[in-house]
Amino acid sequence: MTKIDQVLFSGNSNAAVNHDPDVQRGEHGVLDLKLSALNSEGRDFIATELHPRAEQLFSGAWSACYISAFEIAASLRKVTLPADYSVDIQVRIGTVGNGFCLGADFTIRAPGLATEVVEAIAKRAHEICPYSKAVHGNIEVGLNVVAA
Repeated sequence: MTKIDQVLFSGNSNAAVNHDPDVQRGEHGVLDLKLSALNSEGRDFIATELHPRAEQLFSGAWSACYISAFEIAASLRKVTLPADYSVDIQVRIGTVGNGFCLGADFTIRAPGLATEVVEAIAKRAHEICPYSKAVHGNIEVGLNVVAA
């Protein structure tokens, strides 16, 4: 597994269970994004305003999938998750020698649960989540548990 030498960009996401169905989520309940990419000079070339980069989109998609896998893993262990648990994922893109690679850090907040329990659920969730399975062994993935 390759480790990033220098981080160039990162994308962060937070996934949490929505307990308020009245929260505005965009038109028709769907996130409407205008996409862009970076040119060789590091500037947006599709539009002048800032838009999500690939690592931000990957982070968001992975966190949405992973939080569902986390719930499944918890139910398999017969663990009741706290109402305010959440998953934050930071996806990094950086250089390795003359090439590029990804890395990711997960922060899981599960107030009231033992750290070891959350770590076991997180590990099982990685075995369930299609995004985690797709990158397993290919990128460095870190885990931070906040149980207090």
